[in-house]
Amino acid sequence: MKKSVFFLLILALPAWGQKQVHDQTQAWTGYFNQTRLSDRWGFWLDLHARRTDFLDRWSTQIVRPGVTYYFNDHLRFTAGYAYVAHHPAPGLTTVRPEHRPWQQILWTSRSKRLQTQQWVRLEQRFNGRVVNDELQDGYLFNWKFRYLLTLMVPLNRDYIEPRTLFFAFNDELHINAGKNITYNYFDQNRLFVGLGYQFSKSVNAQLGYMNLFQQHAAGNQFTNNHVVRLFFFHNLDLRTSKP
Repeated sequence: MKKSVFFLLILALPAWGQKQVHDQTQAWTGYFNQTRLSDRWGFWLDLHARRTDFLDRWSTQIVRPGVTYYFNDHLRFTAGYAYVAHHPAPGLTTVRPEHRPWQQILWTSRSKRLQTQQWVRLEQRFNGRVVNDELQDGYLFNWKFRYLLTLMVPLNRDYIEPRTLFFAFNDELHINAGKNITYNYFDQNRLFVGLGYQFSKSVNAQLGYMNLFQQHAAGNQFTNNHVVRLFFFHNLDLRTSKP
């Protein structure tokens, strides 16, 4: 058994020795809306616009609606669909489409000096195929599993409420699966630190730095993204009678 493990490690060494890491800068903006319509039902919408080489050219655009079922005030399940437009490298013109059904369990907690949010998300990714800068028929399919942990610490109040400045931290791990995945079961990790401001009961904004480290399909190629990220969060409760 020990000899087998040693032999596998020897085989893996050349691949790791050829590891290539490319640094890149990006700028991300996003809008997140969660609207509660009743004690049990609501909807979700998030929109994203991402630029690469900081602000030089488009990278990705995402529209992601969903329907939410509220188990209670702190636990909810959402299912929806996302359309993703992946913009090409310089010199190419074809935008690669992606269709992405998704399901998510999200839970929150709130205490003095700390607010947390976590989710587990499952995505079914149907990626368009582009060959020689031309879109082909059919799609490449894979699964993606995502786990997000968010911590928010109020800086000028005991709780996050209107006119509160807060520290925001989150980390999200992405894992690939499926027969088309060979070398990059680990997809990426997103680590964010920044500041947020709660403008009102329903609106806050968060601005900061995110490091996105991603492994590509070849296995030995990685991108280390340095991202300036600005997200707006809009949470509405439209129930006529609230607890």
